[in-house]
Amino acid sequence: MYRFLLTPRWWGINLFVVLAIPFCVFMGTWQLGRFEDRVQSHEQAEKQPDPSTRAAKPLEELLPVDKVTSGRPAVATGTYADQFLVPGRKLDDRQGFYVLNMLRTDGGKALPVVRGWLPGSATGARVPAAPEGEVTVTGDLQASENSRSDGVNARGGLPGGQVGMISAATLVNLVPYDVYDAWVTLPEAEAGGTGGAMKPVPAAAPEGSGLDLKAFQNLGYTGEWFVFAGFVLFMWFRLVRREAEALRDIELGLVPVAPAAAPEDAASSDRDAAGTPVR
Repeated sequence: MYRFLLTPRWWGINLFVVLAIPFCVFMGTWQLGRFEDRVQSHEQAEKQPDPSTRAAKPLEELLPVDKVTSGRPAVATGTYADQFLVPGRKLDDRQGFYVLNMLRTDGGKALPVVRGWLPGSATGARVPAAPEGEVTVTGDLQASENSRSDGVNARGGLPGGQVGMISAATLVNLVPYDVYDAWVTLPEAEAGGTGGAMKPVPAAAPEGSGLDLKAFQNLGYTGEWFVFAGFVLFMWFRLVRREAEALRDIELGLVPVAPAAAPEDAASSDRDAAGTPVR
């Protein structure tokens, strides 16, 4: 009864099923692995002390920024140079902007320093002036932002003096010196003077280190791929069963088989009622 599975049409269906099910299982397992990695990273991060409470180290010793060094206090010495405003940044559910200054170090490279946050619009805003002369800053280290970072404006078109992304790739096009592929945020308002009006910007957790929405998206994709595998198998069984039932009904005579046309009938169909051949 199941010899139809060896027909060319069913060979194609069977090949599709044989390839689709392992592929769906592989993709589901891969997504589950991504979710488990995020869970493990989250558990490890909770066991570790708060990076901001650890001893500060020179900037060069903490680069490049990774999940271990992100949030660690970094020390750098230099002179403040260009200043930029970073609009569209929220703090305590209020809309505002960051005040970003480039700290030119003795090595020539500049470190982006977020000195603080101010409410309102960055356009035409008056901000506290940066300290003059050589300064030593201690800020929580952060990796360069990308298009997936919260609050980033990757569309461009901002007024002069504003930047939508705190990234070396962006800032290097705006200043005439090299920029570190990292930035720091000051944990406290600048001591004495004009910096007191700004609020410190808390350091963000490194990307992919917590149970955020993306982690649960991986878990959702895991379920989807396994459901696809089950659906393919279910549809294959359903098609096989329907085909087998149809053949059984024909064998039992429950479904009449259309008789093949006799040669005499085929010849007569080529003539009209008067016996004239049809051209």
